[in-house]
Order: sequence, then structure tokens, then C-alpha cells
Amino acid sequence: MLDYPHRMALEHALLVSLSERAGSGYELARRFDKSIGYFWSATHQQIYRVLKRMEDNGWVTGRAVPQAGRPDKKVYSVSDAGHGELTRWIAEPAEDVGPLRSELGVKIRAAAYGDLGELCAEVERHRALHGQRLEVYRLIEKRDFPAPDRLTGTPLYQYLVLRGGVRVEAGFIEWCDEVLAGLRRTETTAPQPDSPAER
Repeated sequence: MLDYPHRMALEHALLVSLSERAGSGYELARRFDKSIGYFWSATHQQIYRVLKRMEDNGWVTGRAVPQAGRPDKKVYSVSDAGHGELTRWIAEPAEDVGPLRSELGVKIRAAAYGDLGELCAEVERHRALHGQRLEVYRLIEKRDFPAPDRLTGTPLYQYLVLRGGVRVEAGFIEWCDEVLAGLRRTETTAPQPDSPAER
């Protein structure tokens, strides 16, 4: 049996998705593109490969479903062993994501050694990317969860995860605005590289 102590694996994300609704590898890949993939990324090839491994280990079962004019598709569902693994994984302590680690953060820390205008452009680029993601999250929220106070069960849990995404993206955008304000304020009077004490 597979063993992933104290860390999430793609297998667990697939078990969650298949617990919500059985599906083929293609359908799972589409779901990742539209929902879970915003929080746990995987390529289509990884999904197919991991599904095969999960079936070999007894976490999922696959059955052939006929399709008119096309080859049969293989639809996967979670086995008893898979449900047991999901229950075990949910109960174990989640890995702490730790402090902020990002290349952008290191570049900002090194602002005194580079061109502030170019760094501002890079921060603006990241802000725009996160702004686009935030817009997608808010569109999903409006479309799929128009009455959040009435949600229960799986729709509620999906909504709560989506809200986490909204808050993370909104917070990142606010941070970018704060960074840009600070960089632009010092753009013409940048401190010498050796002036701040190393922390």
C-alpha cells in the first residue's frame, strides 16, 4: 500500500475529486483545469499516471463505459481502501507551509542592487497575474455559490476553499500595492547597497 506520511500527494487530491463524483481520466483532468487545479496543480499526464498507480494499489476501481461511435472510456471510483486512505490522510496533521518563499520576495529584498524601475515592472506583472486569478475566483463564486449562507455538505466545503483562494489572492495584490508604493517612493533616492544592516 502507498504511504505518504505527513504530506499531501496528488493521489489525495484525486481521491477527493473522485469521492465527489466518479470520472474518467480525461474528466478528472478537466476538473483539475477548472477547480482543484487552482489549489493543487497537475498535468494531464501526471493524472493518468497516478490513476494507474492508484488502481494498482487498490485505492480506485475502473470500469469500462461504452460510448457511441467512440472507444469505451474507463470511469474510476473510490474503493473502500481509497476511502480508508482519504479518512486517514484527513485526520493526520497537515504539513506547515512555512514562511513566505518566493523569487519575487528575494528580488524585492535585493532592490538596492538593481534597477528599481525594472523591479516595479516585475511586481506589476505579478500583481496583474494574481488579479486575473482573483477575477476568476470571484466569477466562480458568483456563478456557483450565489447563496453561501445556505450551503451545506460538499458545496459548503468547496466554497470555503474557494474563499481561501480569494483571500490569498486579494492579500497578495494588497502586498504588491504596498511594495510598489515603497519602491516608487524611494526610486529617485535609493539607499546605498551596504546601508541596511543584514538581518
